[in-house]
Formats: sequence, C-alpha cells, structure tokens
Amino acid sequence: MQTAEVLRNLLMYFVLPLWLAAGFADYLCHRAAHIEHTTGWKESLLHLLQFGEMAVPILAALFLEINAGVILLMILCFILHEATAYWDVRYATSRRDVAPVEQHVHSFLEILPLTGLLLVVALHWEQFISLFGFGPARFDFLPKSDPLPWNYILTVMGLTLLFEVLPYLEELVRGLRQR
Repeated sequence: MQTAEVLRNLLMYFVLPLWLAAGFADYLCHRAAHIEHTTGWKESLLHLLQFGEMAVPILAALFLEINAGVILLMILCFILHEATAYWDVRYATSRRDVAPVEQHVHSFLEILPLTGLLLVVALHWEQFISLFGFGPARFDFLPKSDPLPWNYILTVMGLTLLFEVLPYLEELVRGLRQR
C-alpha cells in the first residue's frame, strides 16, 4: 500500500470518524451539565459557529481538488475555529463548571482538526510549500477530478447530520426554551 493511500485512509476512516465521535461526546457532556440552565443558548451558538468553521474545510476536502487555495482556506478556518474554541471555553468556565471529562473531550476537538490538516498537507506537500513561494501555487476551487465514492460522502453527511447538526440544534432549542 502506498504512503499516500495510508494517509488518505487515516484521514477518511480514523480522524474524521473519531472527530465526529468527539463532537457527539461534547454534546453529551453539555447535556449532562445542563448548560441550558447556565450558559444556555449563547454557548450553543458558539458551538454551532465552531461547527460551521470546520464544515467549510471538510466540505472543501470532500468535493474540491486540494491545492494551495484550499489548504489556505483550511488553515484560516482552523485558526478561526481555535479562536472561537478559546472564546467558548472562556465563556463557559466563567458561568459553569466544566468537568474534567469535558475538558478531555475538548482536547480531542482541538487536536483532531490539526491532525486532519497535517494529513492534508502531507498529501499535498507541493501545494502547501507553494504558499511560501516554493513552486507554482494554484488557488482555484475546482471539483475533484477523481471524486470520493458517493457512499462515503453520504455516510459522512448522514453521520454529521445525526451526531452533530441535530444534537447541537436540540441543545440550542433547549437553551432558548429555558431563556
């Protein structure tokens, strides 16, 4: 098996599913902490913002050719996500107890996007270093010439809807009702 294939499989079948599981575990921590009574809908909005900040690079990775432009977009989204995560934790810890298990889950939610980004960079090294002037950079957003299998894409989208979008929307609704 080629190194690129191993890295791609790690990204698709280990990092992304583990990241989704960590996101759902974080939702369960929020539910157990009854955040609707403490930080409420405001914290839920920060969670949805973080989800959106990471949805952009994931959708790009699923559907677009990876080049310097896509990698730059991923880096910017990662930095924005980290800033929002800091804002979220700062807000949450000022108004509620964040249990050790939730803190541990947060460590996964911080390191897995970085791990995914590093795997993408390793797979597309020439385009990454082109961001620093080493070779020709491409910044166009084009559909993948060799698309990912639709069964994989539909599975990822279904799991994301089931374990990320719907739970965090339910969290927001609980917070709004409590308000």
